[in-house]
Amino acid sequence: MVTVQNVPGTLGERHRAPGVPAVLEDKERASMYKILIVEDDLTIAKTIQSHLTRWDYEVHCVTDFKNVQEEFISFGPHLVLMDILLPFYNGFHWCSQIRTISKVPIIFVSSANDNMNIVMAMNMGGDDFIEKPFDLNVLTAKIQALLRRTYSFQGQLSVLEYQGVILNLNDATVIYQDQKLDLTKNDFKILQILMENAGKIVKRERIMERLWESDEFIDDNTLTVNITRLRRKLEGIGVENFIVTKKGIGYLIE
Repeated sequence: MVTVQNVPGTLGERHRAPGVPAVLEDKERASMYKILIVEDDLTIAKTIQSHLTRWDYEVHCVTDFKNVQEEFISFGPHLVLMDILLPFYNGFHWCSQIRTISKVPIIFVSSANDNMNIVMAMNMGGDDFIEKPFDLNVLTAKIQALLRRTYSFQGQLSVLEYQGVILNLNDATVIYQDQKLDLTKNDFKILQILMENAGKIVKRERIMERLWESDEFIDDNTLTVNITRLRRKLEGIGVENFIVTKKGIGYLIE
């Protein structure tokens, strides 16, 4: 079993880490960054979670290793700690999946530390690599340094997800089962308002207002053409029956 070296004298304590100025520590704690741990060894995951929580990070450990990307989207972390050897799919797979929707920092934490795996981790979009076993002081310092370099918030999560369909709000694309679809401006606006109201009927008038700001010059046929075109594009990447028509009222996704 891989062991994690704990920090002597820190269990249950809230203290300033050695060599870290109080002002800097308080600033980093106040930030309340969110960190996602993708680690199937429960002992290691919980040890890291406990340690980082004492630094006032909000930490979530993945529990469903078939759906890591869904947990990523739901939690919306500022940084990810990723093991390589995981159930179902390895860490390289999930790193590449996350990179399709976000630029958040990813640190690989693994005992698979040969040069090939380290190079692969960087090539798949990782930002750093820490070898197991490791010292939690070192891990914390690397996390703090990477967060400081990154935010500016350029890597904030900005997606909508429903039934496995992911709408990236940053670049107007749809991702479904490893397939990516570029959307036109109208496609994007229609899908965005429907996914923002998933499971609810969105009236035709409201959709037209989103598209053109005013519906006074737009007839029903124009909207129908746009919806039909969007459905066809979604079907092209395997998304079937995603947009449902409620005759005389509007549309919904369910």
